[in-house]
Amino acid sequence: MQYNRKIIHIDMDCFYAAVECLDNPALLGVPVIVGHDSERGVVSTASYEARRYGVHSAQSIRMAKRLCSDLHIVEPHFERYKEISDAIHKIFQRYTDLIEPISLDEAFLDVTENKKNIELAIDIAKEIKFAICKEIGLTASAGVSYCKLLAKIASDYNKPDGLCVIHPDNAITFLDKLKVEDLWLVGHKTALELHSLGIFTVKQLRGQSLTTLARLFGKRGQQFYNYARGIDDSPIEVRNVRKSMSCENTFMQDLSIRSNVIIELYHITIELVNRLSESGFVGHTLTLKVKYADFTQVTRSVTHTTPLLTKHEILPLAKKLLAKIEFNALHPIRLMGLGVSSGDEKSKEEKEPKIHYEEPMLPFT
Repeated sequence: MQYNRKIIHIDMDCFYAAVECLDNPALLGVPVIVGHDSERGVVSTASYEARRYGVHSAQSIRMAKRLCSDLHIVEPHFERYKEISDAIHKIFQRYTDLIEPISLDEAFLDVTENKKNIELAIDIAKEIKFAICKEIGLTASAGVSYCKLLAKIASDYNKPDGLCVIHPDNAITFLDKLKVEDLWLVGHKTALELHSLGIFTVKQLRGQSLTTLARLFGKRGQQFYNYARGIDDSPIEVRNVRKSMSCENTFMQDLSIRSNVIIELYHITIELVNRLSESGFVGHTLTLKVKYADFTQVTRSVTHTTPLLTKHEILPLAKKLLAKIEFNALHPIRLMGLGVSSGDEKSKEEKEPKIHYEEPMLPFT
């Protein structure tokens, strides 16, 4: 275990809502959520004022309205969020190039060796928080420790506008205060499994042997064993800027009836829209991929001048692309994928792609 590393986790406070309040000061101090106000709309971000009413992200907007009658609902502006996120990352780059972006509003920084030769990571975290506040007008919470696990936990500890340091000497004491739900990999379902075993706290988890945890949870058992002891050697993974967002579906049965294919295209579009909303990715080129039963495949693409973010923008284009693809009972569809990428934003006209039988450059995962 490398206890000499200096890791900072920066997490912007209610980022989307905070940006909307920054651009519209009339929203300051009132309950605000960001999301599409529709029958099936979902809360993307809730301000702290909204959270006091029980409103939270991933909640239906219909439920949020029930909880807070004075709710202010703002449509998302992802290009603006990306612009602010880029400005924040430029501040990070004053100190280190070892930056692992998690989303538009959070990132890990390895400042063990930093550009300003500042000895204490807490001083770097203070400077970053101050710069974000002064230059951009937003607040961020920061966690500082010797590993990503504890830096992440620390950044959540004193929100909003918080700063928390977990030193190797007090890591176990700090962990003993936590519930198992506070650890990575422990979602709702896993938490219930642990609770059924009488394990509610990290301290109780540390009391379990590696053999027991491995038997119960497989590979995750080793990670639970390590995390309960403050052990996390995972490195900072410097990532390139995301250039696409996509999803695909392999059908239980090959499809040849157009109405059935349209229905599946609708579902894939909804999934893609949700992923775009969660990630904040902004793109202008839509690509449809179809793989046939014989495993050959084709793609079709179209580029727009405006961002492709919602169902109303994406689905009509997807249907146009599908109309360019032939399929029938003798040549049914096995898989269909849809993706948005940065693409050539200058062209308004549909690109006429060539049919090919190789995996396209756009990654579908």
